[in-house]
Amino acid sequence: MNEESLNLLADWIVQRGLAGDSEIDLLQGFCDRCVEAGLDLSRSVAIVDTLHPVYEGRAFFWRRDQLLETPFVEYGPSNQGEGLEEWKKSPFYHLLQSGENEMRRRLCDGETEGFSVFSELQQEGQTDYLAMVHRFSRDSVIGELDCILSRWTTARAGGFSEEDIAALRRLVPVLCLAIKSTSLARIAQSLVEAYLGRDAGQRVLQGRISRGIVERINAVIWFSDMQGYTALSERIDSDQLIPLLDDYAEIVITAVQGAGGDVLKLMADGILAIFTADDPANACVCALQAEADLRLRLEALNRRRSAENQPVTGICLGLHIGDVFYGNIGSKDRLDFTVVGQAVNEASRIETMCRSAGRGTLFSSAFRDTLPDAERAKLVSVGRYALRGVGKAQELFTLDPEIAG
Repeated sequence: MNEESLNLLADWIVQRGLAGDSEIDLLQGFCDRCVEAGLDLSRSVAIVDTLHPVYEGRAFFWRRDQLLETPFVEYGPSNQGEGLEEWKKSPFYHLLQSGENEMRRRLCDGETEGFSVFSELQQEGQTDYLAMVHRFSRDSVIGELDCILSRWTTARAGGFSEEDIAALRRLVPVLCLAIKSTSLARIAQSLVEAYLGRDAGQRVLQGRISRGIVERINAVIWFSDMQGYTALSERIDSDQLIPLLDDYAEIVITAVQGAGGDVLKLMADGILAIFTADDPANACVCALQAEADLRLRLEALNRRRSAENQPVTGICLGLHIGDVFYGNIGSKDRLDFTVVGQAVNEASRIETMCRSAGRGTLFSSAFRDTLPDAERAKLVSVGRYALRGVGKAQELFTLDPEIAG
């Protein structure tokens, strides 16, 4: 690869990195262009750790001889169990532990000792192997994203030339910088969605971060919490409390998001969510679908926890619809993206009436009146109730027991 080709390829990486190409597009485009320029790559892998509630990182793959059905995978923790044992067998683990930056093995010369992957690659026709670690400074580390690992092989007779190795040493750091940029954007998106909710997170990433900037929207307000949480938290051990909260939050959040809602806030055992749509009736139908899904998940969860001799409980839910203010509220140093307004207060008050009414779910009259006729017929009145902080008593509704059954 001559100097002009090196410069053109480096320019291409910078342009695509600035354009925000995905990691796999960057890797595949880079490898294809290397081959066109005379660097005889046959396979490559790039590995990037991340900051994510579930995944430790992502690995991206390219092969010259075939189009991969799965060009990337997301992997879980590698610091325990089978994941740790497999990780210890990797040349990358050795590089990270030793502090070295490269490992080269001339497979065509029989350099296959130390790691089983070398023999496997040799048997598959690979002739040379180069692993690289590009570390970040301590101040730029986010979560587990402290370096980018890459592996490059060729099936060329005699392996890589010294010019090939020099080209990789020059270009791969530029590629890693572009991959890091994309990965950081992905981390930002996953974090804001995990902590703020999908819609609120997207709005924050779009720049809606000024204090006091809110918009008036019409939304279904979902307010739920666990039955008897205070008593439960006082009688069970701390190592049982967090799994208890996680289990019940999981079924609520899954039901809400599965029906198109957005979870805005987790308050110990309480969850605040909203459903929006161009047609308010559609938002109410989605919330009703989420409620039905939640009850099925709750039944299955309680069966499982009972079989495991773990404490079980129920979910109380209040659903209301009305105008709310949606946006940033707080101080200049600490903001919360949420909904506020009388409709939110009423939804909270309706949820607290579940115990008095002896029902798991209560709907406001406004919610019932907004439903299409077919869905409205599924609700029955449980009477009028005085809601704390609300001017007059309201008629509340629940699912017809026969339909609910």
